[in-house]
Amino acid sequence: MSRLQVVSGKGGTGKTTVAAALALALATKGKRTLLVEVEGRQGIAQLFETEALPYEERKIAVAPGGGEVYALAIDPELALLDYLQMFYKLGGAGRALKKLGAIDFATTIAPGLRDVLLTGKACEAVRRKDKQGRYAYDYIVMDAPPTGRITRFLNVNDEVAGLARMGPIHNQAQAVMRVIKSPQTEVHLVTLLEEMPVQETLDGVAELRAAQLPVGRIMVNMVRPALLGEPALALTRSPSVAPEVAGALTAAGLSGAKRLVGPLLAQAEEYAERYVLERAQRELLTGAELPLHELPLLTEGLDLAGLYTLAEELRQQGI
Repeated sequence: MSRLQVVSGKGGTGKTTVAAALALALATKGKRTLLVEVEGRQGIAQLFETEALPYEERKIAVAPGGGEVYALAIDPELALLDYLQMFYKLGGAGRALKKLGAIDFATTIAPGLRDVLLTGKACEAVRRKDKQGRYAYDYIVMDAPPTGRITRFLNVNDEVAGLARMGPIHNQAQAVMRVIKSPQTEVHLVTLLEEMPVQETLDGVAELRAAQLPVGRIMVNMVRPALLGEPALALTRSPSVAPEVAGALTAAGLSGAKRLVGPLLAQAEEYAERYVLERAQRELLTGAELPLHELPLLTEGLDLAGLYTLAEELRQQGI
């Protein structure tokens, strides 16, 4: 696995959940993972049932085998203050600019700068080493913007072309792109087995490839369990199945078996239609020629225990 794992997906597919589960899975056996949030929604804090994350790296979970998961919610304004201090040594002047609203103004009128700051903070964590020359984190997992914006978000070189053709901002963008377009990075897309998310995922794969950004895996989230096999599905379409079902229900001692047959067959037919749709969507995803992982629908809802369950699923699938 590459050291920078970027997770995107259409809204509603559970990309933040998958990013969190991936961070836990990668932290197995003593590894250290940093889970980065860039959209300011505090989704990570909610998943791990902790208070809102500040603009600092904070340990939020321990993985099986003693690994650790840290989290960072990147604030663009504070990241810009870091940037100004790093390159221009503004110190107190930078804080004064923030009070005057200049920092918010700069990140609003120059969205390309905002993306450089957000991606740059994650890439800095990828490169960071301790005094012994060891990487501070084994993996960085970024909960990135949705599929429709991911290519533009990551392709910061194009974003800053109109801002600066030389100088610190330009150099920072180039440093970011050296990480993002290297084997150190993989971009994963999260989807559901439904037409719109699958189409957006395939479009996203095409856009990422066209921009020469490293596409990693497709994560199919909230997969329903298989209730009926192919033979049983074929039986639901047989005209002779109704008497057989009524007979089976009667033999099982159920009263009013004939009244139950209609609703049961209607549910079976609905399931068969969904099964055919999901199989077709799965085949479309397979055509992208990327590793495909499936995570189950947690019927009792998602809590912290469920997050660990999803992480274990990923580990079982080779992550």
